[in-house]
Amino acid sequence: QVQLVESGGGLVQPGGSLRLSCAASGRGFTINAMGWYRQAPGKQRELVATISRAGSTNYADSVKGQFTISRDNAKNTVYLQMDSLKPEDTAVYYCKMRVWSLGGGANDYWGQGTQVTVSS
Repeated sequence: QVQLVESGGGLVQPGGSLRLSCAASGRGFTINAMGWYRQAPGKQRELVATISRAGSTNYADSVKGQFTISRDNAKNTVYLQMDSLKPEDTAVYYCKMRVWSLGGGANDYWGQGTQVTVSS
C-alpha cells in the first residue's frame, strides 16, 4: 500500500511564497507521473502542474511562470514552489502520483490535501 503525505501549506500574504512537498511511502513500487491539483471553495478540482519521471513538466496557464514543480525520485517526493502568490491561489492543494507495482499494475494515489490561504 502506498501512502502520500503532504506538507508546507499555510497562510501567506499576497506576493509571498510557499513550498509544498508530497512524499510517498511504502515498498515495491515505482512512481511514474506526479502532479499537483487544487480545489477552491465552490469550484471543481483543477490541474496545477505535472511532472514525468524523466522531468518533463506541464503547467496550467494560470500558474505558468509563477509555480515550479520538481521531484526527487530517490526520495519519492514531489515539490511545488509557489511564488508571487495571489488571493485567487487560495485552495486546498492535492498531490497525485501514478504508481506502478508488480502484481498491482498502475494506480493513482492522492495526498490528503493541504490548505493554502493567500490573504493580507
